[in-house]
Amino acid sequence: MNLKFGISLPQGWTMDLASIKDPVEAYEAMTRVAQTADELGFDSAWLVDHFHTIPTPSQEVTFECWTTTAALARDTNHIRIGQMVTCNGYRNPALLAKMASTVDVLSHGRLNFGIGAGWHEHEYRGYGYEFPTAPERLRQLREAVQVILAMWTQEEAIFAGQYYQVHGAINQPKGVQKPHIPLLIGGSGEKVTLKLVAQYADACDIYGDLETIKQKFAILKDHCTAVGRDYESIRRTITTVCVMDETDKQAEARSDLGLKRLFRDTSLIGSPQTIRKRLAELEDVGVQEIIIAFPDVIQLDSLRFFAREFIARAD
Repeated sequence: MNLKFGISLPQGWTMDLASIKDPVEAYEAMTRVAQTADELGFDSAWLVDHFHTIPTPSQEVTFECWTTTAALARDTNHIRIGQMVTCNGYRNPALLAKMASTVDVLSHGRLNFGIGAGWHEHEYRGYGYEFPTAPERLRQLREAVQVILAMWTQEEAIFAGQYYQVHGAINQPKGVQKPHIPLLIGGSGEKVTLKLVAQYADACDIYGDLETIKQKFAILKDHCTAVGRDYESIRRTITTVCVMDETDKQAEARSDLGLKRLFRDTSLIGSPQTIRKRLAELEDVGVQEIIIAFPDVIQLDSLRFFAREFIARAD
């Protein structure tokens, strides 16, 4: 099995820190998860870019994505840190590229840069951002990734678009990784988003059941052919949930039906034997890295159990 494994960190967005009332303790609980995943050999740790909790906005803590990325870069040693994904509409892309370059240095070259068009209207409105239509958000994303790549590769970045312009912007340091920080574009839209992945990205994150994922990868491959890109140069990830126990029955009893329905046949719910079969199915359709949300992750036991079963055997 050649799969890599990432961890979706408890950040507050899904009420996963609501049991901890002291915000300092909540942060320390989150960073302990990242540090434990680092020690256990997980490949990556990921943050969301959201301001309000789901399923409904509340007063519970939700840590901001990029300041937390910087903090985790210093709290960990080996694991890669990324965003699933940065909302393009929340920050100017030239500034965002500068932020990412700085964090790549802080992490000694362990940053994964994830970006998407954005979708959470409640947050946009609440924070005073305009909420354009989906096609316009995608057009903005197209320009933004060009600005970001220019900031990472040009001595004095120049870009003139409809939404963004930079006029000889200097970005030093540009980061540690060469030729630049890996760029992941999140989303599964077949006509626009996956074409953007083929044109600009180093990685993608796809959502859907097994058949859908297989179909999306085939479409991405066609886009790569059309633009002269090597499909295998794009790292293919998915995000899912894991509830593992000694037996399928025990795991099912502990799992949330809503999460199981959300992730359908990509969810990792069951005994180690059942999950091993599911992982093989995901690898067979072309998945290379799985970013896992463990509902009870702040207790750390689920991380350790998964690592014992799969991390040491991943090679």
